[in-house]
Amino acid sequence: MDFLNAMGGTAGSFFGAVIPFLFVLTVVVFVHEMGHFLVGRWCGVGVHAFSIGFGPELFGFNDRRGTRWKLCAIPLGGYVKFHGDANGASVPAPELIAQMTPQERAISFPTQPVAKRAAIVAAGPVANFILAIALFAGAIWLGGRYELPARVSSVEASSVADQAGFKPGDLITAIDGEAVGDFNAMYRTVTGSAGTPLAFTVERDGRTLTINATPATIEERTPFGRHRIGRLGIRSPNGSEAKLVQYNIANSLKLGVSETYFVVERTFSYLGKLITGRESADQLSGPIGIARVSGEVAKTGGVGGLVGLIALLSVSIGLLNLFPVPLLDGGHLLFYAFEVVRGRPLSERAQEVGFRIGLALVLMLMLFAAWNDILNLGASLRNT
Repeated sequence: MDFLNAMGGTAGSFFGAVIPFLFVLTVVVFVHEMGHFLVGRWCGVGVHAFSIGFGPELFGFNDRRGTRWKLCAIPLGGYVKFHGDANGASVPAPELIAQMTPQERAISFPTQPVAKRAAIVAAGPVANFILAIALFAGAIWLGGRYELPARVSSVEASSVADQAGFKPGDLITAIDGEAVGDFNAMYRTVTGSAGTPLAFTVERDGRTLTINATPATIEERTPFGRHRIGRLGIRSPNGSEAKLVQYNIANSLKLGVSETYFVVERTFSYLGKLITGRESADQLSGPIGIARVSGEVAKTGGVGGLVGLIALLSVSIGLLNLFPVPLLDGGHLLFYAFEVVRGRPLSERAQEVGFRIGLALVLMLMLFAAWNDILNLGASLRNT
């Protein structure tokens, strides 16, 4: 009976993670590919297939323009195949183009002006950013936000804050000259500035002071792996001081843009520290990690938590696709930039080599992220 209970619990955990994961990923992928699809249609390009997932088709249908809409067995991405593409990655097929009639060339993706091709390629990541902004803004507009004043409730003994001279009751109004709206804004800045000196503008007993402090670096374990964050050692005010602030649509959109920018800025900050050796690559996560997080968010945060996760993942997917790696959208845009500078496309050989290198890099990144996920999963199981 214990064995059966254990198996039942494992199965429940599995489906409890997989179903939210598939929901989150499908929404993000669908919006990304829809960006490519819509702009492609607006530019007069024929579309052969719109696929969610890869591999064998599970089911699908043809629309009145002949596009095959389908759901495939491997739900880890998707693609839009335009007329003239050799595959779903929009790799051109020169031998196919050479055999086309003038009418077919007119609706073929590779024969479009470079500006149209660039717009179609960029539309996927742009759609992801628009989705994130809309979800962040919608959540703020519908539910408002609870905000705490950036006031120091207490200071931990021997902490960075204690040594720097923070006192209970201090109100932090700015960090490095940037205004701080609430405690959450201050917390975000501190956690993202481990080992970086910061200048805090503080109001104390009617006086304005400047306190210089460098947040200590601590390691925090999350479902995505180990994260290194900054810590001062101050506590927030009592929850009774929190107030619900409602925002109109315009201000909600402004905050949605701000939230999206924050994710982008934090990502670039991490990559910069990774390149300079101040961060570890063990924070990179793949499908297994995302599935774990999706399951936990669905269990603890419900629909609202999943909406936030979709927004976060949408920004990440959009940003990742803009990296100048052949095979990704950013790689195509890089090729188009060379085409504009040279006045003609790169040679077929150069593009083929580029796509091969891009495929190798993407596969290595996926394998590395999957390995990190396995290590993090093992560590999590050992700690339970």
